[in-house]
Amino acid sequence: MSTPVLTFFNNKGGVGKTSLIYHLAWMFASLRKRIVVVDLDPQANLTAAFLDEDRIEQIWNKQGPGTTIFQCVKPLTGVGDISFPVLQPIATDLYLLPGDVALSSFEDTLSGEWPNSMKETNLYRPMRILTAFWQVMQSAAEKIQADMVLVDIGPNLGAINRSALLATDYVAIPLGADLFSLQGLSNLGPTLKSWRNLWERRLRNWQEGPDKSQYPDFQLPAGTMQPIGYLCQQHGVRLDRPVRAYDKWVQRIPSVYRTAVLNEDAVEGMKQEQDPYCLATIKHYRSLIPMGQEHRKPIFNLSAADGAIGSHANAVNDARKDFKQLASRIAAETGITL
Repeated sequence: MSTPVLTFFNNKGGVGKTSLIYHLAWMFASLRKRIVVVDLDPQANLTAAFLDEDRIEQIWNKQGPGTTIFQCVKPLTGVGDISFPVLQPIATDLYLLPGDVALSSFEDTLSGEWPNSMKETNLYRPMRILTAFWQVMQSAAEKIQADMVLVDIGPNLGAINRSALLATDYVAIPLGADLFSLQGLSNLGPTLKSWRNLWERRLRNWQEGPDKSQYPDFQLPAGTMQPIGYLCQQHGVRLDRPVRAYDKWVQRIPSVYRTAVLNEDAVEGMKQEQDPYCLATIKHYRSLIPMGQEHRKPIFNLSAADGAIGSHANAVNDARKDFKQLASRIAAETGITL
């Protein structure tokens, strides 16, 4: 039985996705759920959140088998096979498979094997390459007996993200309250549906193809990509109400999410805070974020020694409650028992 994979995805950047995953990973670990975080964004920002530059440079310079996600799949660009992942322990129950800026060079390999996976023969190599991320994730999860894999990917609809989504059981969509996020949401929904359908065709082609005894035995992901909801980044607040520009876009999200992602009818007059598909509204937490980055810890773990005193201490407590509530909601949506 495979470990559930949850990917956070929007093809519009700047929506707080990396910070969200970072804090959720820490919160799940604090709730005694064993988590593997996989950084599949070639920009490797999530890796930089967990590890300092000296450690990242050490890992990248070492270039040992399995030390980054790219080093895990790199042998597939030649005649080799996937390397076993080497995880970085971050804290009790929290592990990272680091990202790598070199991962972008794997895009061409994935693109080239996509049409080959619909041939009638010689299917092993293309299917092995297209599912490489899933194979690596499941190996990592099995190694530490993880409860969940959390995945960060870049804001695009390229071949790397397609293979990342093939490996995904659940998708959460972070949004900003602006035109660009809504447009990204409109693009993302049909893309997920298309990738899901195209992968189902490839699975059928694999099953109906030649005798599998000629291939080494390996599992394939279902490519479910089930949307579990969206998260909206909070804009500036004045007098406890969203500013007018924020309100204009945020109240359109429930309808766009239903029509673009779920293929449901639009809803009229539903506010985002009433929408059951809204997992949470992510607050800014103002100066806590740079404070957390400085001390390399999640904002809900900041202490008085870190400078979290007075109103900051209250904000730390609020953040802890908010992220615990969000972790509980996501656990319920993905079948994880807290």
